[in-house]
Amino acid sequence: MEEYRPPRVRLGGKPKISQHDSAQLQKDFDDFRAGLPRPLEPCVLSTYGIDLTSEYGGLPVKNAFGKASGQLSLAAHQVEKDAGAGLGFVILKTVIAQDRQGEQSMWEWAIPETRMSVERIRGRGGEEGWTVTWKGRGWYNTLEAYRDFFDHALAIGAAAQMLIVPSVKYHLPTPEEDFWKEDEYVFTTNLLLEPWKKHFPALAMPLEKDFSPTLAGSGRAAQQAKILEWLAKVPALIHAVEPGKVRVGLKMFNALFEGDFQLRMLDAVHQASGENQADFLIYANRLFDPQKQYLDKIGVAYGGPDLSDRNLSVLEKFLTAPFASHAESEFLPVSATGDIHSGRVAAEYLLRGCSTFQMHTIFQLPDSEFAMNTGGKPEKALHLLLFHPEEGLIAWLLHLRATFGWKSGMCVREMAEWCRDHWPDIETEFARDSR
Repeated sequence: MEEYRPPRVRLGGKPKISQHDSAQLQKDFDDFRAGLPRPLEPCVLSTYGIDLTSEYGGLPVKNAFGKASGQLSLAAHQVEKDAGAGLGFVILKTVIAQDRQGEQSMWEWAIPETRMSVERIRGRGGEEGWTVTWKGRGWYNTLEAYRDFFDHALAIGAAAQMLIVPSVKYHLPTPEEDFWKEDEYVFTTNLLLEPWKKHFPALAMPLEKDFSPTLAGSGRAAQQAKILEWLAKVPALIHAVEPGKVRVGLKMFNALFEGDFQLRMLDAVHQASGENQADFLIYANRLFDPQKQYLDKIGVAYGGPDLSDRNLSVLEKFLTAPFASHAESEFLPVSATGDIHSGRVAAEYLLRGCSTFQMHTIFQLPDSEFAMNTGGKPEKALHLLLFHPEEGLIAWLLHLRATFGWKSGMCVREMAEWCRDHWPDIETEFARDSR
């Protein structure tokens, strides 16, 4: 196990905001226990001067909070609940790519059985959190069924101005393989483009290429050179299917190597050029414990405080690394994922340049963890993430606006870009809080 290195920049204590804003937040937090205002985003903008809009995969989202790919995004009724709750976007359950003959090189990730356990977990830094352990991985129905599900979900999302994005696990060669099954990329991507073009013929389709956490424990990821080959090759294979019609997002995984290799992975995707470069990143998938047992399976993925600690630490090191001074290499847009259980943690990812926040575990927590007394888990989560007087995103954005002199009405994407471009100022202001 690598040495524990917590992030240096943390948002400690209580947000420092005006007495007026503090009272208003407390009032809204209490009033909205019975339901969030509709529409939500104009209410937040008029009350607090905060524009919750952002971008995901180059497309606008009405707010920066979304559901990550997983067991809660594999059915239309789940997408309908997310739309009703007001999420900004939903990433559908990961489908396992196949070629035109119906063969799947990554078939071991298509497991029909699903068992889940939501449990408390203590991080190495002593903080309590939550993790979900499950048996079951990617989509186990047919690829055609996934296409039809994607079609239905797009219709639901369009009606609610909620972006819907597919997630795919394509062939990744093992260290012993020197070839790529390109037909998986062509056949699967073309099939997903069918419903997308039906609903959005003028727009490029955002797509998440999933490097799942369990990949870290497989033999495929045993060599660093092979992982770097994946990162260099995958975007070009997807872009080539129909140039200009797919925006590729790489969902990075936490490899079983020292944290410095995570920096090499980030550097590799940023140094790529042209069609070899991803359009955006998702950082980063859950950690993997090769010794932990769940039911009859040894080796499971997990989240909680250790995940956010590692992600935040790696991202801040990347911003500080020599790469950050390379003017010819632009930073890719990043969607944060990993232990986002509060607006405070979302703001900490924002400080590192992340412009959207996708979650899964928070939607599975017991009702006792939420303050809202009505609605489903997605709406309860939004209420907590946004309006909590001390842990909510609004409170911390007000704090950051006062600290850095941001103008009223800035959107989340603009805030993330400012943070990315002014990382030294952020370090100067907040690094002392973690020492």
